[in-house]
Amino acid sequence: MQPSGIITLTTDFGQTDSYVGIMKGVILGVYRAACVVDITHAVMAQNTHQAAYMVQTFHRFFPSGTVHVVVVDPDVGSKRRAIVLQTPEATFVAPDNGVLTYVWRDALQRWGAAQLAAHELTERRFWLPEVSSTFHGRDIFSPVAAHLAAGTPITALGPPIVAPVEAALEQPTIGWRGALVGRIIHVDHFGNCITNVLPEHLEQSRMGERFTVEILEERLTHLSRTYADGEVGALIALFGSSGRLELAVRNGSAARMLGVGVGDTMRVWRV
Repeated sequence: MQPSGIITLTTDFGQTDSYVGIMKGVILGVYRAACVVDITHAVMAQNTHQAAYMVQTFHRFFPSGTVHVVVVDPDVGSKRRAIVLQTPEATFVAPDNGVLTYVWRDALQRWGAAQLAAHELTERRFWLPEVSSTFHGRDIFSPVAAHLAAGTPITALGPPIVAPVEAALEQPTIGWRGALVGRIIHVDHFGNCITNVLPEHLEQSRMGERFTVEILEERLTHLSRTYADGEVGALIALFGSSGRLELAVRNGSAARMLGVGVGDTMRVWRV
């Protein structure tokens, strides 16, 4: 796989501080020709589960050889590893805290372990000369990503590891009277509440074609195909672009209407 020269950045740093700009400066200082793309810097602070979901949604839409940097790192400075994971299509640089869980699982299913490689980042010659205990995004992940984009093989970065850490990402469960219990894992800019429920979860639960989606006191008896299918201001349920079940309000915010957010539960009942 040839490097594309593209580096993406996903963090929980926000936009009010200089952290993101500093990372870009480090990258360009190592590899001036890099094309740096901001994915988002609005991951909820320290929310590794949300970060894992975000990475799953975008990485496959970039050219082969892209380097994806993910820095949501509540344990920065601790004994957690810094790692690089490479698939036949992309390379990921991140703390080893579960942010690559969905990427790893999807890659295993698609290619098998033999086609994947993961290494711990231990070769300090690819880091900045001085390393802060609180900003590895600047001192380790950014320069390593730049070296990778410039063609450095991952084998030069440190010893191989068997597999990255997998977060205990909650899956839908079967609750009272056979209801499928899901959870909101992301609220997007529009207030759409994206859950961890996939079509296969409904199939495995034998929901059939008729079921009710319930959250709080609201019940929806059918799935919409698009956001425009509902009346203005009405709550709807649909499978969105991520392939997950969403709750949305046409021309409004489902999160604000319902007063819910990441971590809140919803249910799907068989009719």
